[in-house]
Amino acid sequence: MTPPSRALVIVPRRIGDVLLATPLIRSLKRAWPRTRVDALVFRGTEGVLAANPDLDRVLTVAERPALRAHLALYAAIWRRYELALSLLPGDRPTLYAIAGGKRRIGLQTPDAKAAWKRRGLGEWVPFDDLDTHTVRMNLRLAEALGVAPSGEVVIAWSEADARGVDDAAPGWSAQPFAVLHPYPKFNYKKWTLAGWTELARWLEARGMRVLLSGGPDAEERAYAGEVARALPGAVNLAGKLSLAQVGRVLAGARLYCGPDTVVTHMAAALGVPTIAVYGPSNPVKWGPWPKGFPPSRNPWARVGSQRQGNVALVQGETDCVPCMLEGCERHVASYSDCLQHLPARRVIAAAEALLAPA
Repeated sequence: MTPPSRALVIVPRRIGDVLLATPLIRSLKRAWPRTRVDALVFRGTEGVLAANPDLDRVLTVAERPALRAHLALYAAIWRRYELALSLLPGDRPTLYAIAGGKRRIGLQTPDAKAAWKRRGLGEWVPFDDLDTHTVRMNLRLAEALGVAPSGEVVIAWSEADARGVDDAAPGWSAQPFAVLHPYPKFNYKKWTLAGWTELARWLEARGMRVLLSGGPDAEERAYAGEVARALPGAVNLAGKLSLAQVGRVLAGARLYCGPDTVVTHMAAALGVPTIAVYGPSNPVKWGPWPKGFPPSRNPWARVGSQRQGNVALVQGETDCVPCMLEGCERHVASYSDCLQHLPARRVIAAAEALLAPA
């Protein structure tokens, strides 16, 4: 096809979904270097795209916008783009694509209820939410456009971001360090405080400084603070850095460990030796994408602890793993037995293997 002058990539969902859209964006930009590519995401998730060199503009919309704001967005994007790509099969992203693009293509389900969305798009690719990794699922849109797929998850920061890290934590890289990200957004993805503490002490005994990362939410900062209080030598950066600045820190780490959260995906993409602690989540769909992994296949099997390249995925130890549900009580505030009973020795064993000389 003739390269469009402007394209819009639509992914209004959680921040991890936004990050995993960057391989598609990179694919478009490599194929069409003169095309202006914009992204449309939920407000509060745009930080992961802040320094992305492949994007001209990032548009945001509230997760629950007032009617006037919603109508203003439709007016602002109405037929402004030669091409609009919807990366989600839901109503809103599909409507945004229909409104914004003269040509529309999106991921969509084949059921009867979605017939109006398929008609509105004109072109669609079947959406698989179970057996295809999110990176590969997004890249099927590239293939539908005749664009060569790139599996590169893009993490970027500016010189100002790098200076901001130095200001927030002077001397943070003065000795070899590991980054631990103990707090996911939801309890059902959470490992134990005792596990994090034991892992951190093991790392310190090996001569590594421990840096704790975390977002600005009060609960997240409080949890990182609990871990820090048990580790007098740790540097607690929770709430002090932007996502771009976290990327700068991760790039220098000897090791990273975290749960199913966006920072874990960032570490994996940067090539850092990464331990991903997973419980209910489906690794086939949501496992971290290892640096340099080919987009022709999924990195992960559904069941079992495993390793691909720079990433070790440590899965919880119950027969129901992965249940793909929100905790044992089926809501985001509940906990998951598979993670609550995961012993630190298994995570430490993964760390030892990643740190071993090649």
